[in-house]
Amino acid sequence: MARSHHRKKHKAHLQQFKHSQDTTVPKAKGKAAYVFLVIGAIAGLLIGYFAANGAVGWIGVGLAVGGLAGYIIGRRVDSSK
Repeated sequence: MARSHHRKKHKAHLQQFKHSQDTTVPKAKGKAAYVFLVIGAIAGLLIGYFAANGAVGWIGVGLAVGGLAGYIIGRRVDSSK
C-alpha cells in the first residue's frame, strides 16, 4: 500500500509562499470610535432636545457631550481589540 505521507512534498516554494501571507492580516483601526461618536452625538442631540424643550443652546451642549462620550467609549472598544 502506498504511503503518501512519507513522500516529499511537491512545489515546496509555493507552499512556503502560501503560508507566509496567511499570517499577515490587516488590523481594522479606529472603526468603532467613529461609530460610537455618531451614535453618542445622536443620543446627546435627542436628550438635549427633550430635556430643554427645544432650546438650541442646550441641544448643542447635549450634542457635544454625547459625541465626546461616544468617542471615548469607542476608543476604549478599539484598544481592547
